[in-house]
Amino acid sequence: MANVRARTEVRRKPERARYEREVIEAILDEAAFCHVGFVDDGQPFVIPMIHARVSDTLYLHGSPGGRLVRLLASGAPICVTATILDGLVLARSAPLHSMNYRSVVVLGRPRVVDEQEKLRALEAVVDHVLPGRRAEVRAPSERELKQTDVVALQIDEASAKIRSGPPKDSPDDVDMPVWAGVVPLRTTAGEPIPADDLRDGIAVPSYVAAYRRGPAAPAHP
Repeated sequence: MANVRARTEVRRKPERARYEREVIEAILDEAAFCHVGFVDDGQPFVIPMIHARVSDTLYLHGSPGGRLVRLLASGAPICVTATILDGLVLARSAPLHSMNYRSVVVLGRPRVVDEQEKLRALEAVVDHVLPGRRAEVRAPSERELKQTDVVALQIDEASAKIRSGPPKDSPDDVDMPVWAGVVPLRTTAGEPIPADDLRDGIAVPSYVAAYRRGPAAPAHP
């Protein structure tokens, strides 16, 4: 896992690079969705998809009739990226504005999973959307499973890139009468909105009411 290969080595600002397995996995787990890049008949495409990570495997799913899933199932090379935006970095000069972020790039050739692995992967996708949800909802039917394809991508060739901290202004600009600093950003959940046809008496589950998207809480001893 996380082999440092030439294709995923960070060359632009290499001091921001991270190759540790735990860093890459944490970003993939926190990111709500990813983008999948591929080439079809000479035309590049980048498509947003919901993903899930189980150990060193990344799962992607979609309709068997879709162009993307057909291409993924063929084992064509793909690039998966996931990004978490942590803040707007406001410098005193226009060229030095930036953003604080955590991102991951994974390269590889996906494989189609068998039926048993497909069910486990789809369960992981549901819990990636909202942890704890899978245990409460109906499992997919045999017909629904046939209507969904899942591919697996080993997280062998991957790297992370992270920027954090304040703006890096030129010393000549520090005395300018311009505010500089960071505007922190985070994903916050609003009040849950019940479905129009929800039966009376069904309360909002605690894991829904308490939902937040952020780093995993540290394990307690």
